[in-house]
Formats: sequence, C-alpha cells, structure tokens
Amino acid sequence: MTVQTARPENSDRLQPMRGPGAISAYALRSPLAADAPALAALGRDSFSAAFAHLYAPEDLAAFLDEVHDEAVVARRIVSPNRVYRLAEDANGTLAGYCQLVLRDSFEPVSTAVRPITLSQLYCAGSATGSGLGAALMDWALAEARARGADEIRLSVWAGNHGAQRFYARYGFVKIADIGFWVGQQRDDEFLYALAL
Repeated sequence: MTVQTARPENSDRLQPMRGPGAISAYALRSPLAADAPALAALGRDSFSAAFAHLYAPEDLAAFLDEVHDEAVVARRIVSPNRVYRLAEDANGTLAGYCQLVLRDSFEPVSTAVRPITLSQLYCAGSATGSGLGAALMDWALAEARARGADEIRLSVWAGNHGAQRFYARYGFVKIADIGFWVGQQRDDEFLYALAL
C-alpha cells in the first residue's frame, strides 16, 4: 500500500447529513502518513468512551498501548495487509475510520476461502447518529468485494447489543464464540460473518 503525503484529490464526497447529532458534511479518503496521531487518538478515545469502565486501569492502558499507540498505527497504515478509510468532517477533522485486515487471522470456522476482517470501525462521539458508521460499513463491504473476498468477518463484545444490531442490519450472523484480550482480562466476544 502506498501512503499518500498530500490530501487526495479524489476523496469520496458525501452529501450533508441531517438529524440529531448529524455533522454538516464529511469526506471519505485514504490515510496520509501524518494521520497516525489523529487515528491513534480517535481509537483510544472511542474505545475508552465505550469500554473503559469494564477494565482495571492497567489492563486498559496495556491494550491501548498495544493497539492504539501512534507508532503501532503508523506501521499499520503502511502495512500491505491493511486498508484504511478515514472520514473527515467539513472542518477537516477526523470523524471516524474503518480498518480492514486482508489476511483474516480468525480460526477457520466457515467454508470461506478468501475472508477479510473488519478490524475497526470507530466514529467520534459527535458523529453518532449521523450516518457515518453506515457510510464506513458500506465502504468496507464494497472494498472487500472489490478485493475478491468471499466473506467479511468481525468480532463484537458479547455485551455490545447496539453494535450487534447494527451488524445484523447488514446481514452479519454469529458464527462462533471467541475471546478478546484487554491486558490480562479475557472478554467473551462473538465472531460475526457475512458471505459476499
């Protein structure tokens, strides 16, 4: 993957969103090398806002350092095994992002031959209810299909019923019970899949 060093000319412009919590407009684009700090911060903030209350401080800190550290994110942006799509609001501020992992790392639990993993789909709190999550999911599904995937997988915390409803609207179904580690704490998660 080539990391761009200037704002892409061909970002996907989306129409203004309306309704409670809607942001005025946003654009989807590929990441720039300079986006690593903002991606790391949004990942940390989003995960912490939703789940920090579930973990001991040392477990949360270990997880955030492992997954949402700026250096880790910078390496992932340029990894040939990962594809990102960023969403900026009308002011150019990062409002959300989506990350696909091209070589699926989950145990083979289906008949898929070329699965892709939807690893992260995060939106800033201010973007909740704006349609941004749906726009990022639409991009992820289209990208997976364009890359020849026959299935897209994701994991979701067993207690995150809102996210489970969101994924079910797209046709994702639970295919396995799995574990997810945050520091020394193992969470029960569901592995969801959608045949493409």
